[in-house]
Amino acid sequence: MKREQAWRIFASEYNDSEIEIKGEGEMVPSYIITPLGAKINRLFIIGVLTDVENVSDSGEFVRAHVSDPTGVFTLYSGQYQQDITNELTNIEVPAYVAVIGKIRTYVPEDGEEMYTSIRPERIIEVNAETRDQWIVETCESTKHRIESYLEAKKMSEPKINDLRKLGFNKDLSEGIVTALQSYETVDFMKYVQLIKESLEFINPDKKNSLDDIKKYDGKEINDKEEENDLKSSEEEKEIFKEIENNVLEIIKENEDEEGVSWDSITEKCEKTGLDKDSIEEAINSLMDKGLIFEPILGIIKTT
Repeated sequence: MKREQAWRIFASEYNDSEIEIKGEGEMVPSYIITPLGAKINRLFIIGVLTDVENVSDSGEFVRAHVSDPTGVFTLYSGQYQQDITNELTNIEVPAYVAVIGKIRTYVPEDGEEMYTSIRPERIIEVNAETRDQWIVETCESTKHRIESYLEAKKMSEPKINDLRKLGFNKDLSEGIVTALQSYETVDFMKYVQLIKESLEFINPDKKNSLDDIKKYDGKEINDKEEENDLKSSEEEKEIFKEIENNVLEIIKENEDEEGVSWDSITEKCEKTGLDKDSIEEAINSLMDKGLIFEPILGIIKTT
């Protein structure tokens, strides 16, 4: 049996997934189909390990979270991966980590939503430069899936063989066809914006213009209203980014070795004119990005 490729994928796309193809039999793999058509059995991620906690009385089952610029991956490891479980619990958080793992899903009894996570097969500590390189490579992979998805949408009846003739590999071609059949709508511009913000995350001085994201549907966006909506969205994101930066600076200025309390952050931020909702949203966003973490409840610390 072939070894499944380990996909580079951002947390946002992985967590947006709603489709699982379950393998029948002990040796038949299962797959998650993402909205952009990644057909995932194994994945390769790099981000900030923000917390590791025991979720069983015996301590043999742990849950961990790894943040990338778009969201958070959840990891579960137990007694059947004891070496990995030990490695996770021995890493001092926060830390940059690279993880190769298998897909894991959970669907509650009501069956309304599928929750994704990862069962790690290997985990090692890495540095910030390695994390940044992963972000660049994952942006390229996401862009390739967007282009593949849009090529398939041009077809009156997308078929795997037709996509393969265009140069797309077997797994992606199968995944795209399944995604088109399974997801009613896919907001691919969300993932275009995700690429843009991820690149800005590692290089904030390099700003991508609006024109850079206006060609992904195969043509320029000429509709004035749609263009104005995009510009408005850009302006809102710039304002929120400034709020985030202000909150982060206040945390850095006031933390000690233990960190700084959430209440203290809120109080000092309010003195600068920020409202509580904006402060809380900024703190949560900074945690999602791995720039800060909560070592104990109510205490915030920079990474």
